[in-house]
Amino acid sequence: MVRAVELVRERLLRATGALEAAGVPYAVAGGNAVAAWAASVDPTAVRNTQDVDILFRRSDLDAASKALESVGFVRRHVDGSDVFLDGPQAKMRDAVHAVPACEKIWPEYLIASHDVTESEKPDQFRIVSLDALVRMKLTSFRLKDRVHVRDMLDVGLIDESWLTRFPPELAARLRQLIETPEG
Repeated sequence: MVRAVELVRERLLRATGALEAAGVPYAVAGGNAVAAWAASVDPTAVRNTQDVDILFRRSDLDAASKALESVGFVRRHVDGSDVFLDGPQAKMRDAVHAVPACEKIWPEYLIASHDVTESEKPDQFRIVSLDALVRMKLTSFRLKDRVHVRDMLDVGLIDESWLTRFPPELAARLRQLIETPEG
C-alpha cells in the first residue's frame, strides 16, 4: 500500500520536474491539488489518489508531450483526452492526465476550466488556486469530487462564505454539501 502512494508521488514529481525544466506552463489539479491544499492546513486530512491530473493549455500540449516523453511517459489519446502513460506497459491509472485549460472538459459541464495562470507554487510544483480547484470540483461533481469538496470543508479551507464566489448552479452544489455533511 505504501509503495502505491510513493509511485503516484514519484510520477507527479517526475512529470512536474520535466515540465518545469522545459518551461511548459502547467498546474497540478485533481486529487493531488486537493491533497496539497488539505496538507497546508492538516496533513492528516490528506487522501491518496491513483493518478496525476495536470492542467495544460492546448497550445502547450506538444511541448508538454516532449517534456514528459523525455522522462519516460508515453502519450496516448483515449476517450477524447490525452494521457501520458508511465511507460509503454502502464495502465490508465499509472498515467498523467492532461486536463485542458480554458475549455469545457466535457460538453455537459456548466463552465470551462480555468487557465494555468490561476495557480501558485507553494512547494515543489504548481497547483491550481484554491478558488479554481473548488470551481473544478463543483463543476465535475462526481462522487470523488464531492468527497474532495467535503474534505476542504472539513479542514476549513472553504466555508459558507464561498457561496457568493460561484454562479448559482455551482453555489447550489456547494450549499448541498454544506447542508448535508454526511450525505
